[in-house]
Amino acid sequence: MRWRHLKQGKRPLSKVAPASPSLPIAPSIARVKAFVVDVFMIYLPLLYLVTYVVLGSKEAFQSNQLAIFLVVAIFGIILALFQSRGGQSPGYRVYKLRLLDSKTHQPPTFLRALWRYVVFLIAGTSLVGLMLSPFRNDGKNLHDLLARSYPSAL
Repeated sequence: MRWRHLKQGKRPLSKVAPASPSLPIAPSIARVKAFVVDVFMIYLPLLYLVTYVVLGSKEAFQSNQLAIFLVVAIFGIILALFQSRGGQSPGYRVYKLRLLDSKTHQPPTFLRALWRYVVFLIAGTSLVGLMLSPFRNDGKNLHDLLARSYPSAL
């Protein structure tokens, strides 16, 4: 405690209790970088396997809407599995982030993580849901609000 604070009768900052036991929200740029790592490590290999191993050519993949949907769905399931098991996908692990439930401060359940991915896809079509964090004090995006989760910095 500094002498100036004692003299003015102020309490030291270390004695102030935190508002909630939650970890701080991760910066937006770290979340974007983590998502890019996830795309390169999970989505692109899936895309390559389905395009060239299963279907045989780029043209066959482009004309097959079911294959496109399945690749996006499998990526979401894999991402939800990673996030529900330890709260971290490969990209979150690289940038030392963790996805937590807003109420329990534990990793979300599989269904909640999958719901977060579905809402992320819907919010990404409008860009409003993905650009919400700079305008909010808590830094959450639309998919974080609807899934009651938050990415925290470790």
